[in-house]
Amino acid sequence: MPSPLIDFTQDPELGSIRLIACDMDSTLLADDKTQPENMPELIERLRNAGVLFCPASGRPGPTLQLMFPEHRHDMAFCADNGASIIYRDEIVHKELIEPTLYHEIAAVTIADGSGVPVLCAFDEAYVTASGHAYHGSLSEYYKTINYVGSLDDINVEANKFTVYLPDGNSRSVYEQTFAPAFGERLDVTCAGAEWIDFMNKGVNKGAGLRHLCDRLGIDIADAAAVGDTYNDIEMLEAAGHSFVVANAAEHMHDHARYLIPSNNDRGVAALIEAILAAKGC
Repeated sequence: MPSPLIDFTQDPELGSIRLIACDMDSTLLADDKTQPENMPELIERLRNAGVLFCPASGRPGPTLQLMFPEHRHDMAFCADNGASIIYRDEIVHKELIEPTLYHEIAAVTIADGSGVPVLCAFDEAYVTASGHAYHGSLSEYYKTINYVGSLDDINVEANKFTVYLPDGNSRSVYEQTFAPAFGERLDVTCAGAEWIDFMNKGVNKGAGLRHLCDRLGIDIADAAAVGDTYNDIEMLEAAGHSFVVANAAEHMHDHARYLIPSNNDRGVAALIEAILAAKGC
């Protein structure tokens, strides 16, 4: 049985938090993909209180930045599951996957037939032409998509490879196909029911959070992480303060200490208000 979680208001050191790394889908974003209405105000209040808000997502950096137009130039972003770290518009850390390796992932994806291969090259994506049928879903995450006949001839700097599973069966495809094929060479994770992400070994949101804290001189004990699913585990385990939303799967309770309200009940906003109150702001 997962360990019982403590209500977030019982964290005695909320006032010591200097950085919040927060997942997006099903964590900050409600099921209708909206943020809390007062999120720009909350980010501004955090900044004035000396707390940096850092969205942490499988999304690429440019897409993440567009979601925070008011404060993007002053924020940090842990993008592509930690394969790209942006601070004040500067990429301060990036990881690159070897072309021979991402060509191999593409070939296995096509042979498996369950998903759409997506090569992530920081500010744009390359997708096989058959993936155009899912443009509506893909364009939510990638603003510039190049549809190509084959990925075999693509040779670009890429920091992540992802597979889109339109049937929402990422966990079973991961276990049957991609973990056996690539688990020893890459960090492979389910980023929700429809996505499987591939990064270099040691690349994840937790490593990204460590890179950012090191860069800014913040003790990771003073960082908070908020998440809901598999690709948040390393981040939750790295941060000194770990929170999961009430809508997270029960197995995620083993990887965090505190529970906040669900994404639809705006749990992240409630946590931020509690942190600000603890700081007297």
